Amino acid sequence: MIFHILAFVTGFLLDLLIGDPHWLPHPIRLIGALISKMERLNRKELNNRQKLWRGIVMVVSVVFLTAAVTLLILLLAYEIHPAAGLAVESIMTYQILATRCLKVESMKVYERLAAQDLPGARAAVSMIVGRDTAALDEIGVAKAAIETVAENSSDGVIAPMLYLAIGGPVLGFVYKAVNTMDSMVGYKNEKNLYFGRCAAKLDDVVNYIPSRIAALFMIAVSFFPGKAVGRAFDGKHAWRIWRSDSRKHASPNSAQTESACAGSLGVQLAGDASYFGQLVKKPAIGDALRPVEYEDIPRANVLLYRMAFLCEILCVIVLALVMCCFH
Repeated sequence: MIFHILAFVTGFLLDLLIGDPHWLPHPIRLIGALISKMERLNRKELNNRQKLWRGIVMVVSVVFLTAAVTLLILLLAYEIHPAAGLAVESIMTYQILATRCLKVESMKVYERLAAQDLPGARAAVSMIVGRDTAALDEIGVAKAAIETVAENSSDGVIAPMLYLAIGGPVLGFVYKAVNTMDSMVGYKNEKNLYFGRCAAKLDDVVNYIPSRIAALFMIAVSFFPGKAVGRAFDGKHAWRIWRSDSRKHASPNSAQTESACAGSLGVQLAGDASYFGQLVKKPAIGDALRPVEYEDIPRANVLLYRMAFLCEILCVIVLALVMCCFH
């Protein structure tokens, strides 16, 4: 347990210091490659029932292989030496978290908007969102970046952190594998409606509780003193908007942190968006107490970092208490 706590803290700090440089090989890319190979099971000539069952086979296979390989590497490392095990577990923990990466990518959008480079901002935001960005104006680009930070504060930071605390890198990588499968095949289009259904439903399940915990963390840190880029957060409004708008999304989880963020900033997020050339009608989230501005991107990142530190501290306290109880 001591090594687990040390790795949990070390990995968190490594993520904040290093992030996810593009030149560094990442295990999630290997998981993505495995999913791509498994997608060959999804063939046109299959009926819907066959596609559904093959999608289940893919999910079980990817989850099992991810857990088995991670566990094997950890056991071998700790067998060699406790220090080697600690180093490997710390690196794995670091690779599962995405706090700095999320901030760096969203701030690229902010920097382009601050330089009044709208085409550059559209290109930067297209790297982190799935919607069409070619026709977005300055406010649309800023909103897309803010929504990405808000939503991924849960599935990119808080949820993996909680799973890491509970089950170490094995459960952490299993969570990331489920998340990656959903992002690759969990679409309600003709190709993946049945094949990706199991992955999409499993992603909803594993994110259900963490997304709500993340929203509560975002509300809590909105009460912290201090301003971000000249503006204070509003914890009371974050709570109110979360209570009223957290279900305004097709996904049961996506609007949890997005509604808390909209309320904290006092802006309106979401609304209609274009995906693959088709307009998708979506309800707005939050009250437009003021217009969205590009300075809201670094403000959203302040909320993100506050949430990450709060979650890390609380997880370490709980792990330490558990260790004391068993000793």
